[in-house]
Amino acid sequence: MSGIIDISNIANSYIPVAIILIVALVMPPMTMLIIKLLSPRSKASAKYTTYEAGSLPIGNARIQFNVEYYLYAIAFVLFDIEVLFLYPWATIFKGHGIDFIATVEMLVFIFIVLFGYVYLIKKEALKWIK
Repeated sequence: MSGIIDISNIANSYIPVAIILIVALVMPPMTMLIIKLLSPRSKASAKYTTYEAGSLPIGNARIQFNVEYYLYAIAFVLFDIEVLFLYPWATIFKGHGIDFIATVEMLVFIFIVLFGYVYLIKKEALKWIK
């Protein structure tokens, strides 16, 4: 009878997962409801103003950023993620012997990253003032 699967055993093993899932789905709405019921309410207009070290806010708090800032941010995120891909390879490379094919694959990856960096420089995407 080794081919028969005991379904009750499988179902029992998923009970803790179901409990955690139910708790995870119920806790946020319950917490928000408790906060809503127990928190003090005030209708004062000071509640909706910005706090600036005890003084009254002057002017609009909204400022405009230069759009070129986002190019720096996107380039940073892309190159940061690519470095994250290099880290596991470097730790394996140090600890164990890596064959020639894996080294060539990583060199191709590094050259693609460098090509992207050179492309950003050639398109002058990293110049703040044009």
